[in-house]
Amino acid sequence: MSLQVSAIMLGVKDLTGAKKFYTEGLGCTLEKDTNHFVLLGLGDGSPQLALYEWEAAAEDAGVPSEGSGFRGASFHFNPDTREEVDTMIRDAIAAGGSVVKPAAPAQWGGYFGYFADPDGYLWKVTTYGE
Repeated sequence: MSLQVSAIMLGVKDLTGAKKFYTEGLGCTLEKDTNHFVLLGLGDGSPQLALYEWEAAAEDAGVPSEGSGFRGASFHFNPDTREEVDTMIRDAIAAGGSVVKPAAPAQWGGYFGYFADPDGYLWKVTTYGE
């Protein structure tokens, strides 16, 4: 059996706020909603996104819940156009996210920017097209 990603889990401080950010703000589909856990659909071809209360997620894994700063990972979304990059970043900001790096042309020819969700998880939105 080969390794596959079925879901990506994020530990979040405010489950209700994170659920609202991803569903209402970014259009993810709510698939499961329990006391400490939410499962979201990201669209065809993408793994599911799981949101787990920070403390409960740490307890589930048997690790301490302290820690902040760069987590060593970011999520990437690759739309077809610069307009779609700008729209996604605007939608994230309107939903309560923040701009980390404004979208701009890259020296390698693409166009990208970064936003953070309310818990600080980084999303890079980039296009390789016009």
